[in-house]
Amino acid sequence: MLYNVGMSNVHLFCLSPEGWGEVFLPDMSSLDAVTRQLPPGLYTTFRTYDERRRVLGLRLHLERIYGPAAGLGLRPPLDQSALRCVLREILAGYDGEVRLRLVLAGDSQMYAAVEPLRTLPPQVYEQGVRVVTVRLHRQSPRVKSTAFIAHSEAQRRLLAESGAFEALMVRGGYLLEGLTSNFFYVREGVLGTARRGVLLGVTRRTVLRLARQLGMEICYRPARVDTPFDEAFLTSSSRGVVPIVAIDGKAVGDGRVGAWTRRLGQAYEAYVLQAVEKL
Repeated sequence: MLYNVGMSNVHLFCLSPEGWGEVFLPDMSSLDAVTRQLPPGLYTTFRTYDERRRVLGLRLHLERIYGPAAGLGLRPPLDQSALRCVLREILAGYDGEVRLRLVLAGDSQMYAAVEPLRTLPPQVYEQGVRVVTVRLHRQSPRVKSTAFIAHSEAQRRLLAESGAFEALMVRGGYLLEGLTSNFFYVREGVLGTARRGVLLGVTRRTVLRLARQLGMEICYRPARVDTPFDEAFLTSSSRGVVPIVAIDGKAVGDGRVGAWTRRLGQAYEAYVLQAVEKL
């Protein structure tokens, strides 16, 4: 079957050792909408490259599910090798790159939700984005639980209404991470990011490695909301390095994309071309 990735809705598949079958839910408008209708569990989200044949950091993405599963009493119906085979079969029915979310639900069913990849326009990376802050944090930062999607639904609605690109979560006056991203700041050439209380994203790990290669000093410490930054940016698997030029209406630095952010963004794009692994 060839799936029409020009459509706005998501396709959902239930995966098993016997194969896979498409599942239809009342709301198929987005990955989050689909996820909220499934039993709570673990999830990870990533994009494809090279005509859906490759993924950046796939092993780490799968470990987000398979690693904590046993401790939560969940039994994945497929091992990682079998899962890769099933995903290759499903993605063969698409035309163009996709964004994919794997969910291991609380009933130990495994699902793959797929939507067409919509990359950000170049001006986002050239001009940067505005973000806002919300009072929120993850209950279990080291576990990527679907419960957080439901827990943050009100903040996601406010974000959509604000017109901002992302919402940064604040706890005790400190900036932690975005609703769907990790957060970094730069002060006097030092790269800062929280070490605790955040989800350790796959792209975050790559950017930290690239920053060291570029000679940056790294400070693993969350910044207070009122800290004046020289630069700031977000990272995520689907969007890469996204510059921030304003937080809650206040300019970051001089209100333009900073030099270190540009260098890290360019280094990340070059790294992706070399490091994507076969699905």
